[in-house]
Amino acid sequence: MHIPDGYLSPQTCLTLGAAMIPVWATAATKLKKTLKEKQVPLLAIGAAFSFTIMMYNVPIPDGTTAHAVGATLMAITLGPWAATVGVTIALIIQAFFFGDGGILAIGANTFNMAFVMPLVGYYIYRLISGNSEVTSSRRVVAAVIAGYVSINIAALVAGFEFGIQPTLFHAADGTPLYAPYTLGQALPAMAFAHMLIAGPIEGVVTGLVVKYLQSANPGLLQMYPVRTSTDAAPGTAPSYKKLWYGLIGLMIFAPLGLLASGTAWGEWSGEEMQGLLGFIPQGMAKYADIWTAALPDYSIPGFEGTFMQSALAYIVSAIVGLLLILLITSLIGWWQKRNVKSTQPASK
Repeated sequence: MHIPDGYLSPQTCLTLGAAMIPVWATAATKLKKTLKEKQVPLLAIGAAFSFTIMMYNVPIPDGTTAHAVGATLMAITLGPWAATVGVTIALIIQAFFFGDGGILAIGANTFNMAFVMPLVGYYIYRLISGNSEVTSSRRVVAAVIAGYVSINIAALVAGFEFGIQPTLFHAADGTPLYAPYTLGQALPAMAFAHMLIAGPIEGVVTGLVVKYLQSANPGLLQMYPVRTSTDAAPGTAPSYKKLWYGLIGLMIFAPLGLLASGTAWGEWSGEEMQGLLGFIPQGMAKYADIWTAALPDYSIPGFEGTFMQSALAYIVSAIVGLLLILLITSLIGWWQKRNVKSTQPASK
């Protein structure tokens, strides 16, 4: 679902980027009011989880690949606006440092995965879970459904963005300038991959983590004023140690994502597009290489050739991503701490 540069027209990218400006502004305002300093590590874990799980490509029967996102899980634990910030951080790092998703397409990719997906997932979860107890199995079911539906809605939005390109942007002879697939092709293709494979994975992962948190750290699931005897006492700093261990394990096994051959639908390179269509759309050829990432496709230039080399590069990429996320979330934590101090009355 990472749209590369050249697939969407500059007009489409500009429109979606402009649409994200008030979204990011709202998210920043919400975080300023609601994110506590002790929750900043959870924001880092959530962003790193999203970053890493998106490296786990899984095969689709049509020969392409897909991946989970983790946006709904973040929305369940920290709220949809924190999820918007966390997934945005992950997507921007992926685009600039790893070439996963376009630079011009950052607005589109964040609109789909950092805005549409967490908000849809959050409100579906709230609707289904209702006022149930934190440890209720109803919340696990709600998480599974929310994860499944949200990634499918996000995929359909991306499919719509692909599908309008040949209609709106084409040469005088009708040749598409950007993504060449119509709505009748793009929507079914995106729906197939996500309803069949990526959606169930997203739902199951979200449900399993919620089930784990119910027993290990139920306080993270308290979106409602419902407390149980197992909750941490008010004011007690939550423990994220086991979540960090789980994240490290996810990073170590990230090379499993290399086992899936094929490119995600709508993310083909110019050479692949040449083979599929017999030509490369003009706009795609113009904008596809507008940015060169330091670690393209989570590889280390000059250190490739064998699976072990690729696997090591994949792990190194995950570590680099984590370090960048820690840097950014540390700045957010500093910003939050400064805001809290500025609102406190001066001592006499």
